[in-house]
Amino acid sequence: MATTKAASKKGLNELFHDTLKDIYFAEKKILATLPKMAKAAQDDALKMAFEKHRDQTEGHVARLEEIFEVIDKKPVGKTCAAIMGITEEGAEIMDEYKGSPSLDAGLLAAAQAVEHYEISRYGTLRTWAQELGLTGAVSLLDKTLTEEKETDAALTQLAESAVNVAAEAA
Repeated sequence: MATTKAASKKGLNELFHDTLKDIYFAEKKILATLPKMAKAAQDDALKMAFEKHRDQTEGHVARLEEIFEVIDKKPVGKTCAAIMGITEEGAEIMDEYKGSPSLDAGLLAAAQAVEHYEISRYGTLRTWAQELGLTGAVSLLDKTLTEEKETDAALTQLAESAVNVAAEAA
């Protein structure tokens, strides 16, 4: 595969910045999607989990804006095809399973797909920040990564204890 001279000169700094723009876009998209998921959820605990994660996501956006400051760049998003696809699947579940006992299980699965994407991105960004010596960014990314993992674990517990059980019993 041929590369241009401009592309071949891009280093880890540029890749870090591009990926930061990607997750910034993703977090903003997630902020817009979580209220819709909370409204669609039938299980009260799932509604509360989505609302809690929305509040956390606001903090994630603020941390990302701090990281943009650390690297002296303007906080700007770059369309993230992955999150667009994941959220589109969530919207399809809301349409296709509306009123169904399986709706919450589908919403929860969609939410975990988002979490797994975020965990992957934040883990990568944290590693790159370490390699680039961006210590201020490392701690911010690590805090968000920890929260994303905790959210994923809470969603798994909710799925196993209630939501999947209710869907299966229907």
